[in-house]
Amino acid sequence: MAAQQGEGLEPVRSLVVWVPDWPVVALVRESGGSIGDPIAVFEKGMVAACSPAARADGVRRGQRRRDAQARCPSLRVADADPVREHRQFAPIVARLEEMAPGVQVLEAGLCALRVRGPARFYGGETEAAGALLAAVTEGDLDARAGVADGPFTAQQAARMSTRADRPIRVVEAGHSAEFLAPLTIAVLDDDSVDLFARLGVQTLGDLAAIAPERLVERFGPRGARLHALAAGADSRPVTPRTPPPELHREVAFEPPLEIADQVAFGVRVAAEEFVSGLGAVDLVCTELRVVLTGDRGETSNRVWLHPGTFDAAAVVDRVRWQLAESGKLSSGVARVTLEPEAVDAASHHAVSLFGSGPEQRVHHALSRVQAMLGHTGVVTPVVGGGRWLAERQVLVPWGDRPVASERGRPWPGSLPDPLPTTVFERALPLAVVDRDGDMVAVDGRGELTAAPVALVSANGSRGIRSWAGPWPVTERQWDATRARRAHRFQMVDATQTAWLLVCDGGEWLAEGRYD
Repeated sequence: MAAQQGEGLEPVRSLVVWVPDWPVVALVRESGGSIGDPIAVFEKGMVAACSPAARADGVRRGQRRRDAQARCPSLRVADADPVREHRQFAPIVARLEEMAPGVQVLEAGLCALRVRGPARFYGGETEAAGALLAAVTEGDLDARAGVADGPFTAQQAARMSTRADRPIRVVEAGHSAEFLAPLTIAVLDDDSVDLFARLGVQTLGDLAAIAPERLVERFGPRGARLHALAAGADSRPVTPRTPPPELHREVAFEPPLEIADQVAFGVRVAAEEFVSGLGAVDLVCTELRVVLTGDRGETSNRVWLHPGTFDAAAVVDRVRWQLAESGKLSSGVARVTLEPEAVDAASHHAVSLFGSGPEQRVHHALSRVQAMLGHTGVVTPVVGGGRWLAERQVLVPWGDRPVASERGRPWPGSLPDPLPTTVFERALPLAVVDRDGDMVAVDGRGELTAAPVALVSANGSRGIRSWAGPWPVTERQWDATRARRAHRFQMVDATQTAWLLVCDGGEWLAEGRYD
């Protein structure tokens, strides 16, 4: 509908700030590394962005993963994460809004604003663009700016600028069509680009030369919109965003602190402000992101969960636990950042008049014990994935969300229901013997060498009344050190006790018992 709203309107002078390869920059800022390393971010199996070092080795956008890795064997790969990209871009947008209000985020790494106000304040369009770039450029961050009639032309001007010689490109008013004419139609980023190419329309100038009535006949309102873009008549208004409330808190330590208790004490006030700030907008934090930055620039980034909601004491505990568990910081802690990864309405977590019964008491008791013993001091068992029963019991720290993806995967060779009610943490060694007292084994064809007659363990011998099997379990054949081939059996002894046994390399083990 923007095309219809803009019909008959003159393009508004716009300023666009663009950070090249922003998905890669966001990845480096969050997980560490250097923008000078060969890095590629993939989306749907294709390269969505890559670092200059990767491009120097032949990696390009749109390449498949295997083609990119063939050109650059040392390529660091990562999946695209829009949440990460917008989260890392938010501080840059905030700094731009401090310099000039009315910023519109077009996408992560790209934003636009009207240039008229900043140009009057800073003394010109070029001066305004330079002031904004100086505000956001830090370290080795590469930022470009473009000024033109309309956001589309300004965006193309920013993308055509160069870091060293010309980071700011200004297209004079009324010259947008001349500037856009030699550009390829691929910059339109529209589904119709392939059709235009087959029709011989290769540049924006070729598209602008077509009568707009013909494009409207073929594409409807979208055709008029594409013609306006190609002709430099982009009349879309810049729609400023409404800045969200500042929910995160940051604490800087000068000099950096080396002792965890000192860091935890130093973030107490920030934790209370963090929780009260959420409460002021009727929100509570259910997932907390803690970012620890060392004096040498290294970072420790982790998202913490909570079975209920975070209070100030729980926030401080997470900071202390992360310091104890993290091995990424090789120097003192220079900065701690607290960010709400997930929030919920406070009304959903309000305590009822008479409490919530036993669940609330259990939650408070376990949380207090965990605060004294540490993150892994209180764990709860959940069913995970795996072929062996001992692997399927996963102990999850209290408050953490269990990983359910492993359980849902197919596990060929896993035991079907019903499962044994008693699973031994360590399989019990025993022996299965035949009528002559010799050990029973499984031969190379997967058959028993003799009929089993008795179970022999440290507690004595029991006769076998019935048995079933063997069922082979083969895993990790590609790994010589971890490969395993075993056979399962179900056996019922003379006392009517059913056992789940495993014959592994001639040795017998009791994996579980059916009670």
